Amino acid sequence: MPRIGIVLSGCGVYDGAEIHEAVLSMYYLKKYGNELLIMAPNVEQAHVVNHLTGKVEEGQKRNVLEESARIARGNITDIAKVTVDDFDALLFPGGFGAAKNLVSFAFDGAECSINPDVKRLIKATVDAKKPLAAVCIAPVVVARALENSGIKAKLTIGNEEATAQAINDMGAEHIESPAKEVIIDAHHNIITNPAYMLAADIAEVGEAIKKTMQALSGMVSSNLSAGC
Repeated sequence: MPRIGIVLSGCGVYDGAEIHEAVLSMYYLKKYGNELLIMAPNVEQAHVVNHLTGKVEEGQKRNVLEESARIARGNITDIAKVTVDDFDALLFPGGFGAAKNLVSFAFDGAECSINPDVKRLIKATVDAKKPLAAVCIAPVVVARALENSGIKAKLTIGNEEATAQAINDMGAEHIESPAKEVIIDAHHNIITNPAYMLAADIAEVGEAIKKTMQALSGMVSSNLSAGC
C-alpha cells in the first residue's frame, strides 16, 4: 500500500496547519487506498494566535509537533527522523503555519528562511522523482526549498498577486488558477491547488482537496507501477 507523508505545521489556520485542509486530505488519501505518515517539526511556533479574536497572544508559546499531534490523534513523527525512503509521496496542507513555522514567508516574503528538515525532504522528494503536493499557501514552502536548485517548478496559490510574484522571485513559475483547479507540473511530479486561498467554504475546499488527492494518488500509483 502506498504511503503518503503529510507535513503539518501546527493546529489552526492562523498559526498552524489549516485543519479542514489537513483532515480532508487525510480522509481522501485513506479513501483512495494510501497509508499515512504524519510528521511535523519539533520546534516552537512563530507565535500563538487566539482563533476567537485573531490576535497574537503575547508571551504564549506552543510546540509545532505537539500541536500537530492534535490533528494526527497522537500518531505523528518528528520530521527530523523521516527520510525520503519512508514514503512514496509528500504532501503539505496549507494554513498560516506553513508560512510561519515551516518557512518565515509570512514575515519575510521571498527572503524567508526555511526549516532545514523541510527543505531536506522537499529536495530529496523532487530529486527522487516522487510526487509532491502542496495546497493553499504551502506552495511558497516548495518554492523556497527549490530556490537555486535549477528546478523551475510550476506552482499555484490561486491569483493573489503579491504571493504569486514572490513565488516567481524564488525561482518557480506561478500559474494562476481558480480554487478547484489542480495544477500539475508533470515534469517534476509536483501538484498544487489554491484551496482556502480562494475557496469560499468547506464544501468548495472539500471538492478542491478531493481532486488534488485523486491526482496525487494517481501519480503515486503510476510511479510505483513504473518502478520509480
